[in-house]
Amino acid sequence: MVNHSLSRVIRNPNPQYKANGTKSYVYLLNKYKFSPTQPGPYSLGGKVQQKGKHGLGRLFGRPAHVQRVLQKRSEAAAEPVAVPAEDQQNDSLYLSPVTIGTPGQVVNLDFDTGSADLWVFSPKLSKTSGHSVFDPTKSSTFKKTPGSTWQITYGDGSSASGSVGTDNVTIGGLTVEGQSVELAEKLSSQFSSGVGDGLLGLAFGSINTVKPKPVATPVENMITQSDIPKTSELFTAYLGSYKDENDVDHGVSFYTFGYIDKTALAGQTPWYCPIDPSEGFWQFKSATASVNKTKISRAGNTAIADTGTTLALVDDKTCAAIYKAIPGAKYSSRDQGYLFPSNTPLEKLPVVSFDVGGKEFAVQKEDLAFASAGNGMTYGGIQSRGDLPFDILGDTWLKGIYAIFDQGNKRFGAVVRADATQDPSVPE
Repeated sequence: MVNHSLSRVIRNPNPQYKANGTKSYVYLLNKYKFSPTQPGPYSLGGKVQQKGKHGLGRLFGRPAHVQRVLQKRSEAAAEPVAVPAEDQQNDSLYLSPVTIGTPGQVVNLDFDTGSADLWVFSPKLSKTSGHSVFDPTKSSTFKKTPGSTWQITYGDGSSASGSVGTDNVTIGGLTVEGQSVELAEKLSSQFSSGVGDGLLGLAFGSINTVKPKPVATPVENMITQSDIPKTSELFTAYLGSYKDENDVDHGVSFYTFGYIDKTALAGQTPWYCPIDPSEGFWQFKSATASVNKTKISRAGNTAIADTGTTLALVDDKTCAAIYKAIPGAKYSSRDQGYLFPSNTPLEKLPVVSFDVGGKEFAVQKEDLAFASAGNGMTYGGIQSRGDLPFDILGDTWLKGIYAIFDQGNKRFGAVVRADATQDPSVPE
């Protein structure tokens, strides 16, 4: 135990981020390796590959011999072609500061509950302009892990890889000793195009990509090292928005580790439901959804809470019901997503809710609009999950709650994050 000064970890908006609905959807095709069930230019083909694991950059499912490869159809080409990096959203909407080493070096990372790797830019990369780089040679506490490597490979063939070492990592006033840090020594160009300096995975270590043996995540180490109280082996996410700057919380966005922020609870008692971490995710039962209080039965359905995903992806029946409730909404095969008129007034937008183990929590109406699609239309924040067997509830939904990821008790908690005002304007 090194440091017990618990504090918020601010989630800073990326000033260079430009929302693009189709690019964000293509990114998720790469991340979760699902096949679209709605028409559009992007799909997944087959390519022989050895077995992999479920999770970020891994094959979907258990041992397999076919890799699902992202491809794009165009009118100019008879056969599908590889998807270029510029067709994908490779930047992060929010970044949080993390300190690594002795003396500390600060990097800005994307906190992602949908993956389990902590990787950072290293000096061995050929292109690091605009990034903060962790230099292990300047840290007296860094120790290289002999024989360990890591690699994240995406469906388009792009990858990130490198070596592994351990060092002290400070997050929100907590210093985790001997935390495994994955050093990026090779990066495809799409990774270096954004402003983030790497990623901090908050899923379960079973989907970590380090070989020959996966390593523990920072939260797992906080627990085993007793860096956080036995009664609070958890972290929380309060995801604000620039649209809320005039509200009481001013749109602040933050994480906490080892405690629940009482201000964020706003006097409410959290609703908890058990999770199933067997696939490495924060996965819970989500047997219903509602559109304007009309219940949609989804027996056996599950969902994962993913802070590394900007959209929410749900089953086609629920998607269709949502956009049927918005005047002028339509599915666009060109954009590979549902669109609705940008001038739709707030009172014409539906109340959309998703079940969390027995209690539904709503998407804020302002978050139904994700990005401009041009021609007076908006790309919706909720889209089709294709053939994926579970929902992905990303920032579109998470902005409506204060989320509690209780790792010690294997449960997910939530309270409503109520905004005094709603701003349905479209992010440009």
